[in-house]
Amino acid sequence: MPRHILDETHIHHAVRAKVAHNNETVVLEVQAAIASHAVVVVGMKANPFIGKARNLLDAAGIPHHYLEYGSYLSQWRLRNALKMWTGWSTFPMIFVKGVLVGGFDDLKALQDAGELRAMLT
Repeated sequence: MPRHILDETHIHHAVRAKVAHNNETVVLEVQAAIASHAVVVVGMKANPFIGKARNLLDAAGIPHHYLEYGSYLSQWRLRNALKMWTGWSTFPMIFVKGVLVGGFDDLKALQDAGELRAMLT
């Protein structure tokens, strides 16, 4: 499934480094968490779907690592870098064994189908 990403040849050479390194520290932080934890939830304050996802995992007895980046009005640039990196446009972003599985509704569907446990074994 190829994603549409602007080809480097269509980015002026003077801004390529700026594009490549835009808020890369947050991406590196999430990548490190994904490498260290079986389940990672990336979220933000005041979004009810983050709580729903974390509650679902807690109720299922599945430990998870949580990273929070601001709220609706703060740290949006950091969250934007994560959106650009993953191609996923909403929060939470949930990773299971290094795989982006989507948000809360997607996590619930995996849980309901029994696939979430299978991914963790």
